[in-house]
Amino acid sequence: MVRERRHHVYIMASKSRVIYVGVTGFLMARVLRHKSGEGGAFTCRYRVQRLVYFHSFQNVGDAIARETEIKGLAAGEESGFDSGRQYDLGGFGCGLGWAGSE
Repeated sequence: MVRERRHHVYIMASKSRVIYVGVTGFLMARVLRHKSGEGGAFTCRYRVQRLVYFHSFQNVGDAIARETEIKGLAAGEESGFDSGRQYDLGGFGCGLGWAGSE
C-alpha cells in the first residue's frame, strides 16, 4: 500500500507569544526538532516550542499558499492586519490572544 504524501503548515509559539510559521512534510519530527532547540536560530533564540496550529494538505503549493496567507495576517498593519481587531484565523489563535482565546 502506497502512503500518500502530506504537507503541513504549522505554527509554533513561545510562552511570550512569539510565533513561528512553517511548512514541513514531517510534522512530528519537525516539532520535536523545535522542542529540542534544533529547529533553527529564530525558534531557538525565542524558545518557540509549543505547537498551537497545523493544517495538512495533499499539494505542497496549497500548503505554501496557506503559510503565506498566515504570515501576511501575522505581519501587522502593512498587510491590512489591524492589531486592535479580533480575526478568525482558521482556529490557530487559541491561546495567543487572537479570536477564540480568552
